[in-house]
Amino acid sequence: MRHSAIISVLTVALLLLAMANLLWGSLSIPVADVLRILSGEPVPEHPQWTYIILESRVPQMLTALLCGMSLSTCGLMLQTLFRNPLAGPSILGIDAGANLGVALVMLLLSGTVTLGSLSVGGYLLVILAAMTGALCIMLLLLMLSSLLRNPVMLLITGVVISYVTGSVISLLNYSATEEGVHNYIVWGMGNFSGVSMDRLPLYCILLASGLTGAFLLVKPLDAILLGERYAANLGVNVHRTRNWVLLCTGLLTATTTAFCGPVSFLGLAVPHIARMTLRTSSHRIMLPGTMLTGGCLTLLCNLLCTMPSSGSIIPVNVLTPLIGAPVILYVILKRR
Repeated sequence: MRHSAIISVLTVALLLLAMANLLWGSLSIPVADVLRILSGEPVPEHPQWTYIILESRVPQMLTALLCGMSLSTCGLMLQTLFRNPLAGPSILGIDAGANLGVALVMLLLSGTVTLGSLSVGGYLLVILAAMTGALCIMLLLLMLSSLLRNPVMLLITGVVISYVTGSVISLLNYSATEEGVHNYIVWGMGNFSGVSMDRLPLYCILLASGLTGAFLLVKPLDAILLGERYAANLGVNVHRTRNWVLLCTGLLTATTTAFCGPVSFLGLAVPHIARMTLRTSSHRIMLPGTMLTGGCLTLLCNLLCTMPSSGSIIPVNVLTPLIGAPVILYVILKRR
């Protein structure tokens, strides 16, 4: 009963924050006109408002919502799989692979790739580079998973991969142009406004696939909480479960990083917030609770980033550490 009440409160909070993201933004638009536009009625005296609401605020709200749900889900699954409260999407180096892909095209190739008569550049190239880099690291981890049966060794391998890619990026920064370095730094600050309405279907399909896979892993993850040997005695194929977790987290992390940039701390902190709120370890309750909590936090961050009526936008990674860092410090001090 208590869990149902908390889930209901989180759902209501999510809906309210989603509506707030549509009603308020960097440009002040009367609430009545926003509601008219959302109901399908144009505002003839301000035609640009229709474009702002339907082509900017709606996709930005959905992008933030799905990003928060996806990264939070990744953190929950990885913390369960590795039995480590400090495991998160960044710990395996998947987002580092995305960073390296973007660094290669921005810092080494100046943002344009030409193959014969075909030239690809701009935001499309950034997405392709981030997805390619993240998926390469994910495939490497899947191959290593069959060799490294110990999950702790796989975790350490992910940390090593992150350091290696970080070194390569530093080398690229050293030899890149000033414009390339600036573009890469701006991308690395995180951004929910980069997914336009025409790119939104692909973004939603990829994340929906990963989240569906996470729901299918609820029972195996509950068994792994009791220990790998106990899970194996219950008939759970631990190695296969580990590979599916890596596949789902890889897909979710690669997609969010490619479209939104490397959003920090959400995957690490949100599962702990949900765990402290729900006070349970059952993934049947924790998974939807974590998704709702992550969605609420990203919608709140997006609302604060747009700074209503100020005309300016703050990068996402300016706010997420302010929320995530205190939670992580609390967990570390509590567990000593």
